[in-house]
Amino acid sequence: MANGLKIVLVLGSAPDAVLAKNWDLSVFTSRVAINNAWQITPDWDYLVYPEDFAPERLPSAPLLPHQQLIAASEFVPQQNNFGGFVYAGGTMAFTAGYWALGALKPDLLAFVGCDMVYATEAGESSHFYGQGTPDPLRADVTLQSLEAKSARFLSFAHSQNCAVVNLSQLPESRLLFPRVFMADFATPALCQHMLNRQSQLFDTTVVTRVLQAEQDLGYMVPSGRYWEREAEFDKTKLSDIDSLWLQAMQAA
Repeated sequence: MANGLKIVLVLGSAPDAVLAKNWDLSVFTSRVAINNAWQITPDWDYLVYPEDFAPERLPSAPLLPHQQLIAASEFVPQQNNFGGFVYAGGTMAFTAGYWALGALKPDLLAFVGCDMVYATEAGESSHFYGQGTPDPLRADVTLQSLEAKSARFLSFAHSQNCAVVNLSQLPESRLLFPRVFMADFATPALCQHMLNRQSQLFDTTVVTRVLQAEQDLGYMVPSGRYWEREAEFDKTKLSDIDSLWLQAMQAA
């Protein structure tokens, strides 16, 4: 990308994540893999994984000089800087996104393989490596609306002057990020165009309201282990906050 912009790819484990095998990943300043997604391409720079990720699923070969494992000790502080897991949504697509936003400070974040839509027909794989657990669909008070959590992420990214796009070619996505194609990265003005578009996506008055609502509720768990205190969280109040995030986008 021209003009020294920082363009970051976040690579998940949906079946279409294998598209990245055929892409020229040199257009990205950094490539962030989530969980098993490091297996898709050797051209990853950061691997973000949770505490319960099986050690045998981590890379067995020595890491290259530019590669780094990002565990909870690295991503929890970054997540807390953006309000914590309860409001952000406790699943790795958002966790990796917020880590990248805070640690790498990109001008543009591109997601692929993170649509959080799972095949239901017999014989279809849920992940690029076969059948996996649909983590974002588990019963969790922080994941009542994946769409609302994606709207929140988009708003926080824009406040950091970072554009966010979805490179998925699936017909459906739980992410509300604008869609682009890899070919669009040949357009020098793509980043500024997406930032201009983002500025029109949110009603800033509603954003101010929902951020204040989060602060007033005060659901912060510094350790990141929000599930240990889940009984303290009011599901209805969190759902109301989700509704405000969606309203902030719909009212724009």
